[in-house]
Amino acid sequence: MRRVAAAALVLGVLATPAPSSSPPSSSPPSSSPSSSLPSSPSSGYRAASDTQRTRTGALLPGPGTYADDIAKGETRSYRVRLDGTTNVYLSVVLAPGPGTAVDVVDGISLSLRAASGLACGPRTDVRFYGDTARPVADYVSRRVEPGRDCQEPGEYVLDVEGVGRDTGSQEKPWRWPMEIGYVEEAAPGSDVPPPFPPTAWSTEPPSGALRDGGTRQVRGGTGFNDAAPLAGAGSWRDELRPGESRFYRVPVRWRQQLFARARFGNAEPPPGGSALPDGLRLALYNPARGAVDERKALYTGEPATLLLGSAPAAYANRTEGATEAVGAMRFAGDYYLQLTLDRRAPAPVPLALDLALATPSAAHAAPAPGRAAGPASDADSGLASGSNPGRASVSGPGPGSDPVLRAVGIAGVSTGTALVASLAAWPLLPSRRPRPRSRPRSRPRGRHARGA
Repeated sequence: MRRVAAAALVLGVLATPAPSSSPPSSSPPSSSPSSSLPSSPSSGYRAASDTQRTRTGALLPGPGTYADDIAKGETRSYRVRLDGTTNVYLSVVLAPGPGTAVDVVDGISLSLRAASGLACGPRTDVRFYGDTARPVADYVSRRVEPGRDCQEPGEYVLDVEGVGRDTGSQEKPWRWPMEIGYVEEAAPGSDVPPPFPPTAWSTEPPSGALRDGGTRQVRGGTGFNDAAPLAGAGSWRDELRPGESRFYRVPVRWRQQLFARARFGNAEPPPGGSALPDGLRLALYNPARGAVDERKALYTGEPATLLLGSAPAAYANRTEGATEAVGAMRFAGDYYLQLTLDRRAPAPVPLALDLALATPSAAHAAPAPGRAAGPASDADSGLASGSNPGRASVSGPGPGSDPVLRAVGIAGVSTGTALVASLAAWPLLPSRRPRPRSRPRSRPRGRHARGA
């Protein structure tokens, strides 16, 4: 976790050869004119339009989004009343203002317990692991399943603790806003077997899936609520300012893999010719705002590439996923990509984001009983648009349908974000990419063992 170790790791990762692609015909556009001061980042995290303000000790009445704030060393608790049949995911987004300096271990710790004090699963730590603030999120959950704790209907408590390094100074502890997401998921019926995941797949994209071609202009959102919607395959261009995070949402259907490649163009080097460890970040979150995976690279001002490939989305990943990243690919629906530039970068950086979706051929070899083999259809996710743009309405399981994430509590809407369909060709110089890697975990239960 120390910065020196992180820098050494990233240096090794960046030395990995880049994936083969056709050579560019021109150089990327230059970054903004140099300046002695970094450009100011965009406005802070945008809340959902129907977010309700809450406070510690309050009851969260049901699915929705709730706002509060938390300080280091403080614990905020929220009550929820759960039935005995519904899976529930409780996420928390910690969102300091863009450009805020943070410590590598600053963050929050989440836990869910019964009113009796029984823990419903292990704690979930959400940290910055760097010194540039960005929205960070994850969840704890209660799943209704034989052999698990917290199966009875009744009142439960979500505890959120502000954590950080104890420096021993008398400085006032930080206090930052957070957003709580309350999402329900219908359990599959006995007559609807969940889809099995493919038995063989790779985190490397299929040959030719990611292409260096014409790109369309897009402006990413400030967070989950206004993330820019992307069609799921193609190339888009944007720009990251120092200390800024941009969010994009991409629909992923059952058995599909998402491949995302972020290509950063030429920009100004850090002052004094130094490098910024983990200065470039690419992160993926699932529809319930659970952390899936992340890639990081040094910022030097030279072109760089980050590549992230997910596991196929499958309901069975929650019990059969061998790593946290696989276990988090447990839903069909909108996934969120987050790109962040270090606050100490001297100027904006041009960005190209290439996306591809693929269905491994192994997915067709062993379909679930009673289901036809073949690519997932749009209806497989069970999600339907409600009267509110970006919201998902409840669609319970039935014959021929998959288990459904009832994302009543997540407004995945892109508020005021538009795609400009200009086919301006903007290839970037070939560059290095980090080696995709999965994080080992102790139990094959997805990101949150037992309580997942």
